[in-house]
Parts: sequence; structure tokens; C-alpha cells
Amino acid sequence: MNEFLIFQWFKALHLIFMVAWFAGIFYLPRLFVYHAESTEPKVHAQLKIMERRLLYFVTPFMVLTLIFGFGMLYIYGLDWLRISSWMHIKLVLVFILVIYHIYCFSLVRDFRNDNVKRSGRWFRWFNEMPVIVLFVIIILAVLKP
Repeated sequence: MNEFLIFQWFKALHLIFMVAWFAGIFYLPRLFVYHAESTEPKVHAQLKIMERRLLYFVTPFMVLTLIFGFGMLYIYGLDWLRISSWMHIKLVLVFILVIYHIYCFSLVRDFRNDNVKRSGRWFRWFNEMPVIVLFVIIILAVLKP
């Protein structure tokens, strides 16, 4: 297989896993909103299961997104990376998303232990952060300013 075809496969897989990751990273904080705003013990019990399962389900998608993304960077090479300032911004934003994802583990644990001190309103704002970051990443990747 030539290098171009390998790169195309990496790009396709990167995008597939990114979409799957974001489906989860958009939905999980919405579950947090419902959980924070509910007072029903049965609802809390169900949401605890859903939150944990969803987070563990989408985490491999995050890892695979990173693997194929860094694989593309490797194929492009360091010289390309040095002159692509838009990619530096994108990588910082991806790093922020990874930290966001990891922080979700802490939130799932807090919900599991009934130790959440944040309001539904806070979780609504928390839910919007990855949307904004995704918009910026897509604009950077497409326009390459």
C-alpha cells in the first residue's frame, strides 16, 4: 500500500472515531444535567449506570482518534508540523478535550458516590464546552488559517 492510501485510511479512521467520541462526549454531560436536576432515587440509579457505561464505551474512541490523528502527523512529518501553526492550536484544543474527558471520570465517580456539588445549570454550561471546541477544531482543520 502506498503512503497516500495509508494516509487516507488514517484520515478516515480518525474521523470515524472522532465522530463516535463526540457523540459520547456530547451526551454524557447531558446525562449529568438530568442527574443533577433529578430528585428521584430510581432515576439516579439508572443514570449512574448509563453514565458509567457511556464513558467506558467512548473512551476507546478517544484513544483511537488520538492514535490515528498522531499517525497522520507522523506521516506529514515534523517539517510540516513546524510550519502549520493552525495545527498547534488544534493540538492544544485536543489536549483540552482529553482533559475534559478525563475529568468526566471524576464526575461519574462523584455521581456514583452521591457527592456532586454542582448545579444542573453548571452542567449545562459544561455540556456546551466540547461543542464550541469542536467548532473551532473543524474550522481550523478545514480552513487551515
